[in-house]
Amino acid sequence: MNLFPFFRRKTSSPTQPVIAPDSPDEPPQLTALKTLVIVYDPVVEPTSGKKLSEYMHWSRVEDLAKGYMSDVLQVSGGLVRHQIVQRIDVDAFPAKADGYVYSAEAYLNVLRGITPPYIPQEADYYAIIKRFDILQRVAKEEIDEVWVFNFPHAGFYESIMGGPGAFWCNAPPLRGTEASKRRFVIMGFSYERGVGEMLENLGHRAESIMEKTFEKLTGDDNLWKRFTRYEQTHPGHAALGNVHFAPNSERDYDWNNPSRVMSECDDWRDNFPNFKGVVRPVTAADWGNGDIREHHKWWMSHFPKVAGRKNGIHNNWWQYIMNPNQVNIQSGA
Repeated sequence: MNLFPFFRRKTSSPTQPVIAPDSPDEPPQLTALKTLVIVYDPVVEPTSGKKLSEYMHWSRVEDLAKGYMSDVLQVSGGLVRHQIVQRIDVDAFPAKADGYVYSAEAYLNVLRGITPPYIPQEADYYAIIKRFDILQRVAKEEIDEVWVFNFPHAGFYESIMGGPGAFWCNAPPLRGTEASKRRFVIMGFSYERGVGEMLENLGHRAESIMEKTFEKLTGDDNLWKRFTRYEQTHPGHAALGNVHFAPNSERDYDWNNPSRVMSECDDWRDNFPNFKGVVRPVTAADWGNGDIREHHKWWMSHFPKVAGRKNGIHNNWWQYIMNPNQVNIQSGA
């Protein structure tokens, strides 16, 4: 399934970054990602041949992937392109970290509330990495990242990073994966959910990677901390908030809060990095009145994606979010 071809232009290759002097006009790089898609969708009704997703009337992977790639293309201003180079459908339940594998009956009993989910829940990432030759394929630049489509209680993190110098990416790094020669991310997407939840996974990935990118900078130089300000934590100085907190949120997932607060959102969108002090009132109507997908698109569409570099960090944040090899883990840029 190849939904988007690569642009016929220079792209950023997932290699170790080179620290260069600051520049006001270095153009933002396009990040093109060769993506391996693995779908765990076992047959659970042998007589009809129905797979789990169809049996439970859950989403089609094709629709989820298409919607997600379209949204990322849009919010990145065309600077992020995914190319699905291979899709592998697995008619089986993934093994847990201790080797346990659900049977269809046992898993359906969990969904029906008859039995509790198996503990430990975590999937065996290393078995998957070995089975699908992921380290070698990343090293050969055949793939840049992996999407694993799965289901409730399958045991996958929303995102996890492997490779040399891998760091926290909303999950502990996968140790012992240095043979890949490059950092890579495995995304865990559930076909029981929608595109909005896929964007949530990406949003937490962005939080982890940008926190790492700016970790050596303090005060006003730490633009990530400024970007994520919201009214509750910085009264009168709200910017964009984070994945769970919109500028006016009072609690997690409070994306439908009608209260009006002043936000720097337009200054980030229109003037970054040369802020002009522009603020305006915002409410939930600005980001979809509680719709998860619309909020996340609004939030991520404000990520800087312009020319230039300051303090060694590019003004196009998508280069880091989508390619963790661009993050300099020694200097924080």
